[in-house]
Amino acid sequence: MRRKNLLSLKDWTPKEILETLDFAHRLKEDRKQGEETRLLRGKYLGMIFAKASTRTRISFEVGIQELGGSAVFLSSDDIQLGRGESIKDTAKVLSRYLDGIMIRTFKQKDVVKLAKFASIPVINGLTDKYHPCQILADLQTILESKGTLKGLKLAYIGDGNNVANTLLIGCSKVGMDVVAATPKGYECDSKVVTCSRIYASHAGSVVSVTNDPKEAARDADVIYTDTWVSMGQEDEKEQKLKAFEGFQVNQDLVSLAKKDYIFLHCLPAYRGYEVTEEIIDGSHSKVFEEAENRLHVQKSIMVKLMK
Repeated sequence: MRRKNLLSLKDWTPKEILETLDFAHRLKEDRKQGEETRLLRGKYLGMIFAKASTRTRISFEVGIQELGGSAVFLSSDDIQLGRGESIKDTAKVLSRYLDGIMIRTFKQKDVVKLAKFASIPVINGLTDKYHPCQILADLQTILESKGTLKGLKLAYIGDGNNVANTLLIGCSKVGMDVVAATPKGYECDSKVVTCSRIYASHAGSVVSVTNDPKEAARDADVIYTDTWVSMGQEDEKEQKLKAFEGFQVNQDLVSLAKKDYIFLHCLPAYRGYEVTEEIIDGSHSKVFEEAENRLHVQKSIMVKLMK
């Protein structure tokens, strides 16, 4: 069945996730060989940004152009949505002009509402609750590095944010064990934990949460972290730095992981805070392969939804 939207990975089956990763790999190989895959020739993607971006904007804009289409960048200052026009009206108008919409914004409910009233595919480029495009790129990176997903253990160390929430969902659906270690008061969404455990029960994997980063890191195949101070939370910086003491990914912590572990970070990274320089720039780090894979995964998503 053709999937209309990507709002969160909760809506996608394990098969759809794995097919998207497989096609992303094919697109990556084609690009390396200089082969054009202009599967979206003449298609237009509208990109709504209420939050600033580096990787999301560039990967979608380059991706749609490599597929033969065009991107239209829309910031909150550029469209009437930022001046009070309803999401409903915006969705209906954009559906008359475009073939797909990518939106990077704050509230998940706004993405859901946009998709409800749009007659074209909607892709969640990031909300405060979920980050599905990032986690698909993460899974592709793990698959490339390890040759499999099922049976691996991923340890997430840090804030129970949109990345952590989506890792629980994505890993549990593809049969990976996943544990999220967060400070007290910064845990993942409890409803996400509950539904992820249901997915894991079907896939034969385990979802765990803890306040102990060492417990999470022990025997991990993948160590993952994210910035402690997300966009829009700058006023919480001092409070968070104190709360996250002991959650830095450093040599002592990764020594508990498997010897061939890989390190992931969705970027931007702040060396000396959530991760030390020797880890993120070390031989186990795959963060720049991970960043590159945003391009290939998002091309795969667009073809799946817009072709």
